[in-house]
Amino acid sequence: MMRLAVMCSGSGTNFENIVNSCPDHEVVLMIHNKKKCGAIERANNLGIPHVRIGNKEDQQRTQILNAWRVDLIVLAGYMRVLSSEFINAFPNKIINVHPSLLPKYKGLNAVEQAMDAGEVVTGCTVHWVTEELDGGDIIDQSVVQICSEDTVKSLTQRVQQAEYRLLPLVINQVLDKF
Repeated sequence: MMRLAVMCSGSGTNFENIVNSCPDHEVVLMIHNKKKCGAIERANNLGIPHVRIGNKEDQQRTQILNAWRVDLIVLAGYMRVLSSEFINAFPNKIINVHPSLLPKYKGLNAVEQAMDAGEVVTGCTVHWVTEELDGGDIIDQSVVQICSEDTVKSLTQRVQQAEYRLLPLVINQVLDKF
């Protein structure tokens, strides 16, 4: 059984999905960086301990993750760039889900970027976190068709559904390597 920490900034839907879809390991902690985010209520409802840690509090974040003996850190809607010091404290132990088919459309507004570029497909990627923004080795991807009637909102919802399927699969693949 692998011990997971999930880092969130928003509603926490991917966090809740991980808890409910990955029974072969334990989500021991959720870290959030905002005072008000939906992930807090989800953590409370699921009985998962959580803590808010500011964006520049790398030492505190590292100490807490080490204290909880975390095997894998999952960035699930964590909307801040991590420092190289933090990333280097957990080599090959941090994965991220990103709403595009990397290496295309790194950073913010990836779904909108794909639509603006006239793409016919987009999707999501789970990758290892490195110091390069959305630049770590790709673990797996899921393709989502872009329909002519799509809006940013409708396409984002379909990409999120793909994330809900892909992320637990990748976590279980990583579990097999531990």
